[in-house]
Amino acid sequence: MKTFKSLRMLTAVAAAATLALTATGCGVTSSSSDPSASGSAASGPLEGLRIMVPNTPGGGYDTTARVAAQVMDDAAIASNLEVFNLAGAGGTVGLARIVNEKGNGDLGMLMGLGVVGASYTNESEAKLTETTPIAKLIEEPGAIMVSKDSPYKTIDDLVAAWKKDPGKLSVGGGSSPGGPDHLLPMQLAEAVGIDPKDVNFVSYDGGGDLLPAILGNKLDFAASGAGEYMQQIEEGSVRVLATSGEERLEGVDSPTLQESDIDLVFSNWRGLVAPPEISDEDKAKWTEAVTKMHDSEEWQTALETNGWTDAFMTGDEFSTFLTEQDERVATVLKTLGLA
Repeated sequence: MKTFKSLRMLTAVAAAATLALTATGCGVTSSSSDPSASGSAASGPLEGLRIMVPNTPGGGYDTTARVAAQVMDDAAIASNLEVFNLAGAGGTVGLARIVNEKGNGDLGMLMGLGVVGASYTNESEAKLTETTPIAKLIEEPGAIMVSKDSPYKTIDDLVAAWKKDPGKLSVGGGSSPGGPDHLLPMQLAEAVGIDPKDVNFVSYDGGGDLLPAILGNKLDFAASGAGEYMQQIEEGSVRVLATSGEERLEGVDSPTLQESDIDLVFSNWRGLVAPPEISDEDKAKWTEAVTKMHDSEEWQTALETNGWTDAFMTGDEFSTFLTEQDERVATVLKTLGLA
């Protein structure tokens, strides 16, 4: 990394994940027998949909996709919606898959800021700007976490030890360089007076891989979204030292970084994209389905349960947002020498 002067630019870029629906070789259908219904969610639950998660089970993308699938099933929006994982290269293996599935109306991908960054740091030929944007779903703050056995009881304890010997302490994240779990500790380092070039960052392919490293004390601390670790947080095996949102995270008894006199606010985002060149009918069908999901009581409960912030947008608004995110990440990573 050549310079971290522009790291703060990415606070706006970071915000919480995208839904990927993969190919089955047939069009999305409705339970209605009327072909003129074009598979509309209004005529019955959608069938034949698959959600691709571009990293390992147990991570934030995976959790979001499976919750969305369950809500769609419970609310009779889609039936038997399949979620599967296609991990690799920070999400770019899945990205390549979705870009190559041109015109497939059954396919989608749950994605977010991490895939945007990985597409550049892994020099992926496939880009998110080639996909069909469907909806931005959520945002969530990051969390600075340690195992229950950690000697660090507060964020002040951790920062004091980190500043004494930045390279000695390892920090793990469930994203590749350029993703939210990488950007959060880099910006935190800058905020507390540590040169980000000295940070010992260890990358894991999603929260499912990161969690055992936290629990096994293979890291001094971790930076990731708290939502995917709520079970471990509630049972006490993972301790949250601070969260990075503007307000405290409901269900997590920890201060924000700002409350701890650290001038940093940071959040991640997640959303849903589909392959290139899908039909207008398929795009409208997916937009209607996720809109109904968003408006359901089940989804509102899921937001609260998982500590997610509602950040719903569709259509041109999400398309513009995705393009801006891609451009900003590309610019900053090139500045940092990471792309």
